[in-house]
Amino acid sequence: MTLLDLPAVNGSLNALSAIFLTAGYVFIRRKNQDAHRNCMVAALITSTLFLACYITYHAYLAHLHRPVTKFADPAWFRPIYLTILLTHTLLAVIILPMVIITLVLAMKRRFESHRKIARWTWPIWMYVSVTGVVIYMLLYQIFPQHQ
Repeated sequence: MTLLDLPAVNGSLNALSAIFLTAGYVFIRRKNQDAHRNCMVAALITSTLFLACYITYHAYLAHLHRPVTKFADPAWFRPIYLTILLTHTLLAVIILPMVIITLVLAMKRRFESHRKIARWTWPIWMYVSVTGVVIYMLLYQIFPQHQ
C-alpha cells in the first residue's frame, strides 16, 4: 500500500463513519445512551482519520506536482458529479464546528442543548459521510478517471 491508495482508505473511513452514525441514531432512539455515545465517538474517530488521510493524500499529490483527479468522463454525468461534490464540500466545512459543538454539549451533560443541535448535526454529518463514499465510487470505481 502506498499513499496513492488513500482514496480507497478515505472511502472506507466515510463508510464506517456512516455505519457508526446510523448505529448511534438507532441506539439513542432505543434510549441506550452508552451504546449511542460509543458509536458517536467511533464516528468522530473515523471522520477525523478520514480528514487526516485526505489532507495527507492531497499534500502528497502537491509534493509530487500531480494534479488532483478531475471528473471528465462521461461528460453527461459531470454536472451531476460536480453537484454532489459541491454540496459534499460545503456541508463538510459546515459540519466540523457543528460536530465540535454537539460533542462539547454532550460532554458538559447539557443534553437538551445537545439534542437540539444534534437534530441538525446528524443528518448533515450523515450526508457528508455517504456522499464521500459516493464520490469515491464515482471517481475511482464506476467512472475511473484517467489522466
